[in-house]
Amino acid sequence: MELKKLKIGRTELSGNLLLAPMADVTNLAFRLLCRRYGADFTYTEMISADALLNESRKSFIKGLSTQEDRPFGVQLVGNCPEKLIKAALFIEEEYRPEVIDVNMGCPSRCITGAGCGSALLNSPEIVYTIVSELTDALKTPVTAKIRLLGREEKTLEIARLVEKAGASALTVHGRTAAQMYSGSSNLSGIKAVKDELSIPVIANGDVKDEESVEKTLELTGCDGLMIGRAAMGNPFVFRRIRHYLETGEKLEAEEQSRRLEDFDTYISLLEEHGLLSSINLRMHAHWFTKGLRGSRQIREKINGLEDGRAVTELIRSFCQEIY
Repeated sequence: MELKKLKIGRTELSGNLLLAPMADVTNLAFRLLCRRYGADFTYTEMISADALLNESRKSFIKGLSTQEDRPFGVQLVGNCPEKLIKAALFIEEEYRPEVIDVNMGCPSRCITGAGCGSALLNSPEIVYTIVSELTDALKTPVTAKIRLLGREEKTLEIARLVEKAGASALTVHGRTAAQMYSGSSNLSGIKAVKDELSIPVIANGDVKDEESVEKTLELTGCDGLMIGRAAMGNPFVFRRIRHYLETGEKLEAEEQSRRLEDFDTYISLLEEHGLLSSINLRMHAHWFTKGLRGSRQIREKINGLEDGRAVTELIRSFCQEIY
């Protein structure tokens, strides 16, 4: 195993580890923490093109990024090429991201019910139109994220269209939309896409530790790895995986104190960037403390609090007691 450099569009990364765009997770503070642990590229939370155009744009994406948060990508979701172009042009002008990604893989019913996310995979002509018109309109490289379809040839058809339309890279989640997040990631399905395309292909799904990284890279031959749910409450996963790719050895760490220290740092970053009031801190506290000694009691106490400041103080006092 080795850490390879990934190039997306004009941007050459120092490695090939990417943080997946995740709603209610990948805010600026969380992305910065993942970067400190070795993420080479991060994506914003998924942004609705419709919502961005219908609301006050600057307030809608307040604190989207900083100079420290580079290189980064913005992921948009929508099904109307014209609206996606307008939203993407605004993002490009205001924030100059290295990549603008189109979400074609979200399986959530509230997204697919509106004809967005993975629902787009059922309309190859719309997929092609969206990507081709975005690449024509933008200076910023365009990428897409998809899921596997029930039949391999259908997946390959979509992948070929994304490449033909001018995308700079394609991320493939190795599950179908019907699977949601159940079952296992289909690595042979991802490999089929990788073998078909000449643009970089990034593998997503079940990338969570040293063993899964080695298996994914060996079986798919992909150019990059995108880490999603494994990073929730555990940004240190990037350091573990990066260390393994660089040295071939596993990195030992005391999980209890490290996770709590990370959560304390996360709260500080949220405060620094004015984001503490805009996230569900209880939910994030559950992720960071899951499986730790005393975490059940602390979560019960958190659930009884309504004020974000009180939650913050409780978590910090808990952290100090432990380490």
